[in-house]
Amino acid sequence: MSDSANLSGRATLTGERPDWRDGKRYLWLLGTVVPLFLFAGWGLVTATGLGLFWWIGPMVVYVLIPTLDLIIGDDRSNAPEDVVAWLEQDRYYRWVTYLFLPCQFAALFTGFWLMTRNGGLPVIDKLGIATTLGMLNGIAINTAHELGHKKEHLERWFARIALAPCGYGHFFIEHNRGHHVRVATPDDPASSRLGETFWAFWPRTVVGSVRNGWRLEKTRLRRMDKGVWTLRNDVLNAWAMTAVLWAALIVLFGVGIVPYLLLQAVLAFSLLEAVNYLEHYGLRRQQLPNGRFERVTPRHSWNNNHLTTNLFLYHLQRHSDHHANPTRRYQSLRHFAESPQLPAGYAAMILLAYAPPLWRKVMDPRVLAHYEGDVTRANIQPGKRTKVLARYGAPTIADAA
Repeated sequence: MSDSANLSGRATLTGERPDWRDGKRYLWLLGTVVPLFLFAGWGLVTATGLGLFWWIGPMVVYVLIPTLDLIIGDDRSNAPEDVVAWLEQDRYYRWVTYLFLPCQFAALFTGFWLMTRNGGLPVIDKLGIATTLGMLNGIAINTAHELGHKKEHLERWFARIALAPCGYGHFFIEHNRGHHVRVATPDDPASSRLGETFWAFWPRTVVGSVRNGWRLEKTRLRRMDKGVWTLRNDVLNAWAMTAVLWAALIVLFGVGIVPYLLLQAVLAFSLLEAVNYLEHYGLRRQQLPNGRFERVTPRHSWNNNHLTTNLFLYHLQRHSDHHANPTRRYQSLRHFAESPQLPAGYAAMILLAYAPPLWRKVMDPRVLAHYEGDVTRANIQPGKRTKVLARYGAPTIADAA
């Protein structure tokens, strides 16, 4: 072992700062400024008089970030293993995620104030603001995802607060205790299947997420000899946060904001589900002789190392390590060479998912290659199974007969 590695190892044990430096340390603040895009749009509208800039949210998500991904490219660097323990303890990285919340709520209240001040904006401008709020609250679900996996009580409460604007508090339950157990299996509503379009996946995962979150809480409370109709039900108390927040917004800005409040919520959780769609598309854990599924490995998540998206999403694209180590903090998530790789960052891939023929053209061959041509090992959409097997040359029941 080198002298520098020895020094790093000693620093990890003693709590001293190691010789190694995180080159992305201050770049992680980019994730925190996401809610400030609304204020940037407001400034641009004021400077130019163009209401187009109320739509700055989708401009950033669907144009700016994919462009920067293309220009800046990949970052496959991993922190040395002997500094990970020290890196995880550095509270600076926690404050980066904590700071997202006041920015998120400042944007939320400012957005509805802008819609209603001085008699209100034209409908097209209100739609632009609501869409921008939907984009930033969708990205806030990722912040909630990062916080919700941690063991500290405060962080887990912060996760619920971040989910309140979009009314998707049950995600905190279903994702941690449902998705992480059933990931890359036919039983998981958040794992998309080969041959399944995003538009077919969306209702399945939205309904399945609510149903499974409720079922998990019902089971937990039953073990405690409690009924479901209690605020100790984490689904109900998460939804209660949304009810209180939305009521406050309606009292402050009037009942006329309700359509825009609903619109931003649907756009926010739809952005989350678009990410869910591409994270495990077609990937399947194989079933063992005892009926259980094999353990989760890096081969069961699609990954990507485009730097810009990873900075905005706290390394969410290093999804394999996240599933292997759910409590590991974003700054120390690792790239695995054996993980299947998406051809572009999440932002670009979401656009592709909206167009099923293009998505199939790009992703289906990658699923097939991942399984070395054996499509029967993939997680296939049941209604499309015969068609998919025939398309890729696998024997069907009809062929066998």
